[in-house]
Amino acid sequence: MLTLYHAPFSRSTRIVALIHDLGLQDRVQIEPVTVTRPDGSGGRDPKNPHPEGKVPLLMHDGAMIRESVAIALYLAELAPEAGLARPVGAADRGPFLSWLSWYSGVLEPVIVLSLCELEHPVLTTTFRDMPEATKRLAGALKGNSYLMGEDFTIADLIIASTFSTLPQLMPEIPDIQGWVARCTNRPAMQAALAYDAELMAANG
Repeated sequence: MLTLYHAPFSRSTRIVALIHDLGLQDRVQIEPVTVTRPDGSGGRDPKNPHPEGKVPLLMHDGAMIRESVAIALYLAELAPEAGLARPVGAADRGPFLSWLSWYSGVLEPVIVLSLCELEHPVLTTTFRDMPEATKRLAGALKGNSYLMGEDFTIADLIIASTFSTLPQLMPEIPDIQGWVARCTNRPAMQAALAYDAELMAANG
């Protein structure tokens, strides 16, 4: 049994979209929960077994899988026929894994620091900054539809969702804007957003 603990319009929305993209709707039970929102609303849900009360959280036969990148990779490898990951032994698995690690280890810290307006030489040396991060993305997308070329993967799902969720961080770079639009307009993401809207409406 696979269970996803999900809060509407949160980081777990992209995992709901992934479930649709992988065709796993019949295999994954979605358990809506509340979380503490950045504006102070909401709160920790006692139904959520995540040790920090966060989402997404995937449970598979009692095993706990945390963090968006780990969950996305785990699910993609359960449905390899969808082609949203790169299998062990593939020539481009290294670059694929590098993008996933870059999101967690570089982009997300840079975004948090940017939102908090924090600057320090050690931080800049370690993570660089938003201009350098966007330059890296723009370089990869130049002449390509997606980060791995013409194939959409979970790397696109995870990274592009950052800019669709935080539009104030969207760079004025057409290649990045077009890429985010392509990722957001996928039927699976639109289905996830519609599902979230239904959850919000049901909870008043």
